Amino acid sequence: MTDILGGQKRTVYCGLVDKSFVGQQISVMGWVNRRRDLGSLIFLQVRDRTGLLQVVFDDAVEKDVAEKASQLKLEYVIAVTGTVRMRTEGNVNPDMKTGEVELVGEQLKILSIADTPPFSIGDEKAGEMLRLKYRYLDLRRESLQNNLITRSKICHVVRNYFDENGFIEVETPFLGKSTPEGARDYLVPSRVHPGDFYALPQSPQMYKQLLMIGGIDRYYQIAKCFRDEDLRANRQPEFTQIDLEMSFVDNEEDVMSIAEGMVKRVFSEIKGVDLGDFPKMTYSVAMEKYGSDKPDLRFGMEICEIGNVMKDSGFVVFDNCLNANGFVKGIVLKGHASDLSRKDLDKLVEFVKTYKAKGLAWYGLTQDGVKSSFAKNLSQEKQDALVAHLGLEVGDIALIVADTNYETTVVSLGALRCELASKFNLIPKDTYAVTWIVDFPLFEYSEEESRWTAKHHPFTSPKNEDLPYIKSEPGRCRAKAYDLVINGDEMGGGSMRIYNRDVQKLMFEAIGLSDEQINDRFGFFVNAFNYGTPPHGGLSFGLDRLVMVLCGTDNIKETIAFPKIQNASCLMCGAPADVDQKQLDDLAIGIIKND
Repeated sequence: MTDILGGQKRTVYCGLVDKSFVGQQISVMGWVNRRRDLGSLIFLQVRDRTGLLQVVFDDAVEKDVAEKASQLKLEYVIAVTGTVRMRTEGNVNPDMKTGEVELVGEQLKILSIADTPPFSIGDEKAGEMLRLKYRYLDLRRESLQNNLITRSKICHVVRNYFDENGFIEVETPFLGKSTPEGARDYLVPSRVHPGDFYALPQSPQMYKQLLMIGGIDRYYQIAKCFRDEDLRANRQPEFTQIDLEMSFVDNEEDVMSIAEGMVKRVFSEIKGVDLGDFPKMTYSVAMEKYGSDKPDLRFGMEICEIGNVMKDSGFVVFDNCLNANGFVKGIVLKGHASDLSRKDLDKLVEFVKTYKAKGLAWYGLTQDGVKSSFAKNLSQEKQDALVAHLGLEVGDIALIVADTNYETTVVSLGALRCELASKFNLIPKDTYAVTWIVDFPLFEYSEEESRWTAKHHPFTSPKNEDLPYIKSEPGRCRAKAYDLVINGDEMGGGSMRIYNRDVQKLMFEAIGLSDEQINDRFGFFVNAFNYGTPPHGGLSFGLDRLVMVLCGTDNIKETIAFPKIQNASCLMCGAPADVDQKQLDDLAIGIIKND
């Protein structure tokens, strides 16, 4: 039989008990984390979210209490009342916050019994799939609890910051209209309107712009968003944004300075870190130097132009590429030429092929001489020129991609750069490299759809000087857009918005939308522009990614209480799942089963 609390109150959390409590009678409540029965002495570790406290039942305790203590097993939920004392010399545990003291148990209540758990609580090596199936047990893990506590503190700091800066927190709807342009929507069928569907928001984009039209002036929200897309370590089907929008601004700096202040406040209050001023880098420079619009600046290894040195090299791969107006670029790995075996290099060749590169060439200097896949095709003069151009020293190796497509060349090298930095531990710990990426292209061309699409979204304002080219030369148009990158992850992104209805219509036409499509997808939104729209801009941060960086994890599932796995399912509750036929009938939905 278990006990009831009967009005008993916890007087202090386990992890807060220190020598200032010595001599006091306290009550703690939690789970049995460890138990040792020495006959006349029973030692327990009691665990709650603040940590562990050692409890001892000695031979002075009442018999019924001693009998209860002898029945305890791991993960039983208990309430213990007793007196705090210092541990004896030699029994202090320096690995516990409460390691100097212990609680001498006098009263014990067993509030709930527990089966043997499928894995040891706190076992970081337990399989992730098993831990996610029993997520309610995994949540007892100290590191995961700390991550969720950090997440809560971040939200508190964010709300305080925006409140101080005159922003109003406004909730926007979950059930809206599908406006397909980007990732797939999660659709929700309507019972009242059979055959019609709501869409869960991919972001509150149109709503927050409508709030500006509505005169709210400064809005923020910690918003839940939903995107039906392929998952990876830092992506989930449902995620959380820190969302903001501001009226009567037409300069990117106006929004960026507010966002920058928020990030600085969060890092200062959560980590005690002063991030200093945030530098800016154009999109074109980021792609040229790092092969990514979210470059990791914690290490060097920038992409180098090699085509000017390799012209007429005699190596057919380079010569054919350059003669076709292609690109030959590379990166230099310092000091590890001998650490890359031929097998390692072959793996790197396959690695860059996943980014559409056709292959990878290399040229290194070792104590034994030149180590290269193409040196035999070069004259000594060309080799010397390459070494001088790249500043190669003994121990260095250059890894080179040649391709007629610029994006393939730089993106594959950018990915390789990060792969090598990880492989050779070139990324310093506990450092934060922050930069704004600005001057993004307004459009990108979709080979699949054979049309120009919006690089960010179709409400992003073009640079004023590029307005004349939106329809005639969309590829040269730049956006008033900005992304904040920290340690190679996009933490947030936003833009100045189009507030002129004629420009908005021009933008829709440039991405191939007919008047009928515009009206069908965005009619209510476009119509709002007819009633006076202030200049406005905004930004959204990925809260989950921000928590990842501040908690030092690269797995987004470690920042969310109940995450989904790779196929967007929940191992714990079994979602998504079949529903009763009656529910389907109510929604006028028929299911076609795939064979």
